[in-house]
Amino acid sequence: MTPLEQILKSQITTQGPMSVAEYMSTCLLHPEYGYYSTRDPFGAGGDFITAPEISQMFGELIGLTLAQVWMDQGQPAKIALAELGPGRGTLMADILRTAKAVPSFAQACEIHLIEASPKLREVQAATLSAYTPVWHDHVNQLPSDLPLYAIANEFFDALPIRQMIRDGEGWRERQIGLDNDALAFGLSISAPLAALDHRLSDTKDGDLVELCAQAPLIMRTLAERIQANGGAAVIFDYGDWRSLGDTLQAVYAHEKVPALLKPGQSDLTSHVDFEALITDLPCTHSRLTTQGVFLERLGITDRAQALAKSLSGTALEHHIAAHRRLTHPDEMGTIFKTLALFPKGAHPPAGYEV
Repeated sequence: MTPLEQILKSQITTQGPMSVAEYMSTCLLHPEYGYYSTRDPFGAGGDFITAPEISQMFGELIGLTLAQVWMDQGQPAKIALAELGPGRGTLMADILRTAKAVPSFAQACEIHLIEASPKLREVQAATLSAYTPVWHDHVNQLPSDLPLYAIANEFFDALPIRQMIRDGEGWRERQIGLDNDALAFGLSISAPLAALDHRLSDTKDGDLVELCAQAPLIMRTLAERIQANGGAAVIFDYGDWRSLGDTLQAVYAHEKVPALLKPGQSDLTSHVDFEALITDLPCTHSRLTTQGVFLERLGITDRAQALAKSLSGTALEHHIAAHRRLTHPDEMGTIFKTLALFPKGAHPPAGYEV
């Protein structure tokens, strides 16, 4: 039993079953025993490896995309370059290194990081020691008077979700309670839910739909800033269009495990519902695009071939494998999707279509 498991059991005993959202939030961000509060989960020594950790090419191409947006929008003298959930700071470091190819763009960047984990803030500070980033707990703390250039890579998948199961014209919420002193899933009583009225037409009894309350609010904040002041946001995550089915998953030591196993020591994520992200936004959004197609549009294969010329042996093998992992349909190329936000009337960022 993990230390957090005992806390969860005590809470359930005194307060009753908790939602999946509350369970996720507690497991990931408990100040003493939360997954992100106590460790660096990224890389070979952690539980998962993100695109920036796989290859520098990912960050380089995003950096060039943002630099092109900056030029297309009149080269503003100061911008807020922000990353949501910056991990180890690797992606931001790659973007900033690439930005040096456009010196005036690099000089315009004021770096802002949205990070709730004190542990990861320490890692990010070390990675970005050559810069002076500003950390925030929430997106609404970003500067409201600067053009916003935002990046979110595998950020939305870690936001807490509720899981609702169709029951006639109502919904029963999946909850976590106790069964013989073990954490176990159960269901609430059936009740109407206005937020899912639009799903009554495309679901049947027993279907499970996931809701993330935070994600649309965060996207709206980004969209309002971008529409008011200019800039763009690029979002990368695994998921699809319109949620259907149970996508909650836990990962421990690079292996999938049951979602209620090792609370506080396993990573918890769910697939992102991209339709919910872009509903009723005040700015323009691109079409949803697979990560592989997006990176190929930006010339990742040409970049990979150029880098390969100076490599040999094991280093070359790793480089080839990294390119495949980022782009191939059997790897991250298809399951990971991307979309962009940008002001009405502006050109979409390179690699995106409307």
